[in-house]
Amino acid sequence: MDAAVLDREYNARATTPDVLEILAEYRARTDAAKAVLPWSTHAYGPGEPERLDVYPAASGPAPVLVFIHGGYWRALDAADSGSMAPGFVAAGACVVSVNYSLAPAAGLDRIVDECRRALAWVHGNIARFGGDPSRIHVAGSSAGGHLAAMLMAPGWQAGMGLPARPIAGATLLSGLFDLTPIPHTHINGWMSLDAEGAARNSPALLPLPSGLPVVLAHGDTETAEFKRQTVDFAAALRGAGCAADLVPPRPGSNHFDLVFDFGEPGNPLFEATRRAMGL
Repeated sequence: MDAAVLDREYNARATTPDVLEILAEYRARTDAAKAVLPWSTHAYGPGEPERLDVYPAASGPAPVLVFIHGGYWRALDAADSGSMAPGFVAAGACVVSVNYSLAPAAGLDRIVDECRRALAWVHGNIARFGGDPSRIHVAGSSAGGHLAAMLMAPGWQAGMGLPARPIAGATLLSGLFDLTPIPHTHINGWMSLDAEGAARNSPALLPLPSGLPVVLAHGDTETAEFKRQTVDFAAALRGAGCAADLVPPRPGSNHFDLVFDFGEPGNPLFEATRRAMGL
């Protein structure tokens, strides 16, 4: 594809005319969750963005859902990322929403490192909140789907004091798994990725885990490239021995409102994740 086509294919906002209203709803639904659930914020590192919100389990030890927000690595916050907490806490989980430093102030290597350190914090501390560190399920939307997939890759865990397999499953909502096109798009205006950095941070190009239950989904109205990224990664995970469940898109769903489907009990995406978590 030439640069103009790539720009169109990776411009998620252009596919969703009401994107700003949906992003505002992220914050409103998170505020509503915080109004009805116990929750607390904790630092996993020295920088202000290095924090996470914990919504404790009603009783434990419970499976843990660790959610990483999207925003093309340059927008949003954990304060926008708790809309799924009421549904999953009611189902018996402990929920954690991860915050991280944003581009362009932070490069992707740093953002990935922060998410790894956040997972290490969860593994070491979540029992205090009713969570079971042996049953951590990572999830994320868009750029957060990419970051959750980076946590699945083997080989980095020992450096964080983690067991070789610190997660028990994942849900990936319209993530980016092969970043090699990104240096050729407008996105690189804030990401500044070279070919090596894109490859180093591409979950599809890294060793894949085996034996994990993984739920994947994309929106109905997304571009062909966003859909391809999810379908191809699901196939690669199956080839590696994972139980990869590609949930069919809800008619009319888009790149951004997948987060609402994810948090809605009875929705196929919520139910697939609930089953993968053993709830």
